[in-house]
Amino acid sequence: MTKEPLYSDGSRISVAFCCLGNICRSPMAEAVMRHATNEMKMLHLIDEIDSFGTSGFHAGDGPDRRTVQTCRANGVPVNHVSRQVRLSDFEKFDYIFAMDRENLEDLKYMQPRGSKAKIMLFGDYREDPKLDRIISDPYYGGPDGFQRSFRQLDHFARTFLKKLAAGTEQ
Repeated sequence: MTKEPLYSDGSRISVAFCCLGNICRSPMAEAVMRHATNEMKMLHLIDEIDSFGTSGFHAGDGPDRRTVQTCRANGVPVNHVSRQVRLSDFEKFDYIFAMDRENLEDLKYMQPRGSKAKIMLFGDYREDPKLDRIISDPYYGGPDGFQRSFRQLDHFARTFLKKLAAGTEQ
């Protein structure tokens, strides 16, 4: 397979994930996307993958231990330090994927007019109707919620990458 750039100017896309505190869902999404991109041999499509939160409550913290446990149990390495979204992120990233409607609305409110980021729910890439489009916050629940989030994120990441590779997403 040739490593063609995605855009005619030679660039690749950048994606970021956003939840409230950047310790559960969005760092898991970041890790899952990195893993899926590598496993599906699509490193040539994506330049940067990151995550952040709409709040700065956990800035500087690592991912929630349950996020780390769930990722490791599924063979996905996770390494992230929490941070809050910056105005510059709206120019830096082509896509910013929100985990739920509240994050989506917060991001749209914060987005500077004319910035390049396409902001949307990551669940918009749902092909399996058994999965919910909204990735509920598993923070106050048990391990089942984290595993449910992982299944959703893995499905959405692979669907996004397939559409990107097919040229149906830009």
